[in-house]
Amino acid sequence: MSTSTPLIELANVHFSYGETPLLDSISMSVSRGEIVALMGGSGSGKTTLLKLISGQLSQQSGSIKFQGEEVTSQTHKQRLAMRKQMGMLFQFGALFTDLSVFENIAFPLREHFQLSEQTIRDLVLMKLHAVGLRGAANLMPHELSGGMARRVALARAIALDPLVMLYDEPFTGLDPISLSIIADLIKELNDALGTGSILVTHNIPESLKIVDKVYFMSSGKIVGQGTPDEILNSTDPYVHQFIHAEPDGPVAFHKPAPSYTADLGLGEQP
Repeated sequence: MSTSTPLIELANVHFSYGETPLLDSISMSVSRGEIVALMGGSGSGKTTLLKLISGQLSQQSGSIKFQGEEVTSQTHKQRLAMRKQMGMLFQFGALFTDLSVFENIAFPLREHFQLSEQTIRDLVLMKLHAVGLRGAANLMPHELSGGMARRVALARAIALDPLVMLYDEPFTGLDPISLSIIADLIKELNDALGTGSILVTHNIPESLKIVDKVYFMSSGKIVGQGTPDEILNSTDPYVHQFIHAEPDGPVAFHKPAPSYTADLGLGEQP
């Protein structure tokens, strides 16, 4: 693959569940060493887009390429090989509750490779050291704080040294200190591993400190994009409303409905 070829490239992607359209004409790209944020209201299609990129779902039309190769034309074996090159950090970590921290991180190594126990031990401790939790190797998930659990999940996600990292709301439920630590780790690991990262997030201040590019989604479409500075200074009504958390704008607080008084059976008031 040429160094100028994006790791992930989408062109005019459409996706729907049955008759319900979810994504419309989505085009975006992620290059090596780049962190890209996907922002937008709940239900705008961000997580669905991650599932398409990782091959869990297939689009109805348009193109999704991984390292320049069309994802939808892959065989089952090729798709599994692609997923080995992708790391995923789920919204709440999704650690295996009956496995220790060490065994959680060892799991993908045991699943995909025939490695000696000494090699597995060295790799697990290396990943835990990268997130500052080598001393927690023998703890169980229920013994971890929320921030520690998210860091363990991050160590597991990078266990196979992925080319692409996918983050689904990595900052949800974290206190300010843990949130800042996770954000810094995402940036540091992306730079150290030379990966490309896609970050689905609602956290504006922390995300804009670490990302290179932002795509804003609404009703399954990309309605705005740019660098953090461009986004902060955007005059686009939707982007401006989202960034500044304004109640009035293109996204209405009230879903369209009949007259409130009529719904209550009070009749129209003079």
